[in-house]
Amino acid sequence: MALESFGRHPALLPKPCQARQPGSSVRPMHSGAIVRHNAAMPNKRICRNLLIGLLLAVAAGGSLAQSPGEYSPRSGDAWIDRHLTDINAYAERYPASFADEMARYYAVPRGYVEAMMKQPDWTAGDIYMACALAKVAGQPCRAVVREWSRDHAEGWQSVAERLEAGPGSAPYRRLRQGLTETYARWSRPQPSARD
Repeated sequence: MALESFGRHPALLPKPCQARQPGSSVRPMHSGAIVRHNAAMPNKRICRNLLIGLLLAVAAGGSLAQSPGEYSPRSGDAWIDRHLTDINAYAERYPASFADEMARYYAVPRGYVEAMMKQPDWTAGDIYMACALAKVAGQPCRAVVREWSRDHAEGWQSVAERLEAGPGSAPYRRLRQGLTETYARWSRPQPSARD
């Protein structure tokens, strides 16, 4: 007999039309099949409501990361803004290469870069800009990170100006050159104005 092969004797199973005893873990189904019911299983309605709530939160912008289309570094230079936006896409795909670049060429500990990448208010473009700006301004990266965290309402242009490295200055030209060199090391094409 098929039921005996599973170690259950048919006499021990309730009949499909049998009334359910209080505390019983076996429930008859309308089709006549018997299904074990896990008393600890949450109500379907609760699961459905949780799923709907989760979907609504994501649809309403519950995601912590900015998408590249929303990112606006406001550096005062459209060329740099395009590069910082592209760096976000690059670092999302190649986080280890991005962290290596920052550690090797911008003298920032890899662990610091990785920790910053986990912060919801920081993008890879912002991390790059902070550390590249620090390098050309002769400051440690952490000092520029603190400056940005203190006040960045006007974007990277105002932070650079406070560090005397605003658009058009010699340090800012070195920052542009550094971006070009970074892209050459990555063998990545420069983002165009159309991107």
